[in-house]
Amino acid sequence: MEDIQTPFANRINLEELQSSMAQIRAAVGSVIVGQQEMVELMLVALLAEGHVLLEGVPGVAKTLTAKLLAAAIDTGFSRIQFTPDLMPSDILGTSVFNVKTSDFEFRSGPIFSNLVLIDEINRAPAKTQAALFEVMEERQVTLDGKTMRMGEPFMVMATQNPIEQEGTYRLPEAQLDRFLFRIDVPYPSLDEEVLILQGHHERGKGFSAAAIQPVLGPEQIARARASARQVHVSQDLLRYIARLVTTTRAYPDLYLGASPRASVAILNAAKAYAALQGRDFITPEDVKWLAIPVLQHRVTLTPEREMEGRREADILREMIETVEVPR
Repeated sequence: MEDIQTPFANRINLEELQSSMAQIRAAVGSVIVGQQEMVELMLVALLAEGHVLLEGVPGVAKTLTAKLLAAAIDTGFSRIQFTPDLMPSDILGTSVFNVKTSDFEFRSGPIFSNLVLIDEINRAPAKTQAALFEVMEERQVTLDGKTMRMGEPFMVMATQNPIEQEGTYRLPEAQLDRFLFRIDVPYPSLDEEVLILQGHHERGKGFSAAAIQPVLGPEQIARARASARQVHVSQDLLRYIARLVTTTRAYPDLYLGASPRASVAILNAAKAYAALQGRDFITPEDVKWLAIPVLQHRVTLTPEREMEGRREADILREMIETVEVPR
């Protein structure tokens, strides 16, 4: 996450983008101690029009961070708690017969919002998970032969506990592939935990996300996204991204590699991250840093590596070092 200063003027104006995102960082940072990487990746996803899967044990501020991000943006927000008995209609909505008009009317579900937080996404069965496929990829819902577009911005922020397995369901690969990032949320360090305790002690009753004032709205987000899309990418870096992704398909420690959707995800994320850093071009370091959160949920380890207790991120780090970096 190194901020590289450019010695010349940018070809696109990124001042408004940087200013608004700095305000969001400050708003979230006023409550959340540490977790800068998680916050930065969530901002990248917001700019890149992607969804994020936050994975970590309970109590590491996954849900709180998502709520704070939503509070800092003047758009709609909804929260869905996934449970084993949740039905697709509980998410998407359903048609209800109106006695007064003698006709059916559609009552939208909580997915019809701008920023949608899904808590414990892996607690719902496959039938319910499948209800998210269309809306996450195409930003639309088709019910009763009618297609309804989602408003802009639209972003799904989902959480899951990687340790607890009882009462959970493995997310389908097709659904995982629709998340731009899987962000691993670690425990805080000792010093960070002391600051967390200090903050709770000083605030007394805790903190409400409602205390955060919105710092930007849909129009500003649309302009920021348009600026990020204009970030320059050299032909060498396009080839580097493609080599990284195609290498996953032949790497001996990976049973299943990533699809071209992963290449597009790295490209979009790198452009958004460069814009966040005030640059109108991406660098190989941007690509290397973003490759793991983009790829780690899109690849499958071989059984031998799984038995050794290896993780996807470990194998990907080793693999990335084998791919030649453009100079």
